[in-house]
Amino acid sequence: MRRLAARAGAVLLALALLTTVTPAAAATPDVAPTPGVAPTPGQAAPGVDPVRAQEYWLESSGVREAWATTRGKGTRIAVIDTGIGRAPEFDGAVVGGTDVSGAGSPDGRTPVGAVDANHGSWVASLAASRGLPDETGMIGVAPEAELLSVSVGFGATSQVPFAQQIAEGIRWSVDNGADIINLSFTTNTLDWDKSWDDAFLYAFENDVVVIVAAGNRGSGTARVGAPATVPGVLSVAGVDPSGAASLEASTQGITIGVAAPSERLLGVSADGQVVVWNGTSGAAPLVAGIAALVRSAHPELDAANVINRIISTTKRAAGMGSAPDRLYGYGLVDAAAAVTASVPTVTENPMGDLAEWIRVHRRAAAENPEPQPSQGVVELPALPPADAARTAVSPLLPTVDTLLYGSLPLLAGTVAAILVSLGVSAAVRRIRLGRADRASSR
Repeated sequence: MRRLAARAGAVLLALALLTTVTPAAAATPDVAPTPGVAPTPGQAAPGVDPVRAQEYWLESSGVREAWATTRGKGTRIAVIDTGIGRAPEFDGAVVGGTDVSGAGSPDGRTPVGAVDANHGSWVASLAASRGLPDETGMIGVAPEAELLSVSVGFGATSQVPFAQQIAEGIRWSVDNGADIINLSFTTNTLDWDKSWDDAFLYAFENDVVVIVAAGNRGSGTARVGAPATVPGVLSVAGVDPSGAASLEASTQGITIGVAAPSERLLGVSADGQVVVWNGTSGAAPLVAGIAALVRSAHPELDAANVINRIISTTKRAAGMGSAPDRLYGYGLVDAAAAVTASVPTVTENPMGDLAEWIRVHRRAAAENPEPQPSQGVVELPALPPADAARTAVSPLLPTVDTLLYGSLPLLAGTVAAILVSLGVSAAVRRIRLGRADRASSR
């Protein structure tokens, strides 16, 4: 009871202060505070754990109702993030892990990063926290699903290129039995590294559902960025507790698939502390948990049909136009409907075909390469400066240059020619006189 009271007090204090996280930059977790919001702690009903009483999404998103059918048993969610800590809420849930950052532990359970170290634990607790043995403490959407902890380093935390970490993390997750992969980060750019082509395609070809956070305006994400722009992923936007699009803890874009709560969320830190936080980093694992419920209830469905059930059974938000909407995608997630509704099967992923995108866009880039110079630029040596021009004293008189290079050479040539001519004439005269003298002597 003492431990329960301490936890209850900690959660109520967190709710009163609205614990926030430093906004993350590009290629970092998209955790974003929602300034100016001060939630009022709710009063738990007698016999109801005060922590779980704050998990409003269990009711509003139809999770408790879905639990009448399944709690996610038989499924495995890979959380590629800063690592899942060792809080008691994760006992029995984490069945494997690895580190691809070079900064964590081999099992992926040591939180990576100075600022965002608890991010992976918060994400995992929303997806599949198991609570405490006495039926208290935070519980995830799919509390009977298994978790894989893949630790990565955001920003300058790791010396391994970020794109490489994600590609390796996805491949490891697929090879270790993941049914769902959760990616709660954004790069704030529409494009992605080519290494992700093969990694994401590997996941899709192996029937894995990939859930991605859309990003937050509060973190500087004005529109969705990769990996939420990768065809085939289910990108998740955020809403407030009333179901309205969140101003700070969400963003917009045509690739958004669904919307889920992203404000006043709870999270279990690596040390077991329960905190309040905001962001689509939290909305995504709620949907990852729903995907686990669907896969558990319908093990015969492939990834495309799991995604189709989730988007086809959404609820329309107030004022929402024709789906898909740039703020809500197809609408607000409804776990109960996704699990129990009758939904026709599909043959293609409604969120897009990455293989076709690669065929069209990567091939086009290969067939139309940027023109390249045949060789480097050759720098010629500078010419010596020109001599200063010389002008004549009178426009009627020659300049020194014309005397030196024109008149004098011409005069010299003329004199030489005259002298040669005179010499020739004298020689001819001597020859003629010589002949005359010889003739007279005969």
